[in-house]
Amino acid sequence: MGQGRLFDEPEGPMMGSVEASLRGRGVVRIIGVDEAGRGPLAGPVHAAAYFLELAEELPEGLQDLDDSKKLKADVRERLFESLSLHEDRWALSASSAKVVDEINVLQATFRAMKAAVDEVVRRWGAPDLIVVDGNMVIPGVELPQQAIVKGDGKSRAIAAASIAAKVSRDRVMAAAAETWPAYGFESNKGYGTAAHREALRIHGPCEIHRRSFAGVVLGE
Repeated sequence: MGQGRLFDEPEGPMMGSVEASLRGRGVVRIIGVDEAGRGPLAGPVHAAAYFLELAEELPEGLQDLDDSKKLKADVRERLFESLSLHEDRWALSASSAKVVDEINVLQATFRAMKAAVDEVVRRWGAPDLIVVDGNMVIPGVELPQQAIVKGDGKSRAIAAASIAAKVSRDRVMAAAAETWPAYGFESNKGYGTAAHREALRIHGPCEIHRRSFAGVVLGE
């Protein structure tokens, strides 16, 4: 289904305001979706989907949920460990750098998002609504959706997906740093820092660089 104005989007970045608004309109079951890694020069795009029953309390350990970008790394890690205690509620999918190069980063992100949503729906059945961080809904998902700009700061379900996607991707990039130490992936996570671009100038791209991104393959 296309993006419709299914509810009045809350004003301001108040965590949980999306769920409060939906609960007041009789929505019972939602899936929150977010991604991590669209911008880097290297590594995969990760997407996560999180199932939430609005009538239930959040699982223990998740009361501090917020936009993953606002949280310190140790807080994100702690929240991820809490999420891992309830793994049936969420699913993760990734599109590799090769897929990004083949179909472009937006389509690679949508592919990962759809796979994560499909897995959560397989486990829990169709929700009343899927809420997606950003300004676009997921193509090919034939369920009611709403895109919410800065939704990871307004929706607990999206924030949970944000943490899952961000921490899982950061761990992948930390592991990649051991295989390709020249690029500083443990600190830059694949983003185009000055040091990372200098390493590309000296060493050229490695296996997980996105060759379709400007500046990765020098001279092109």
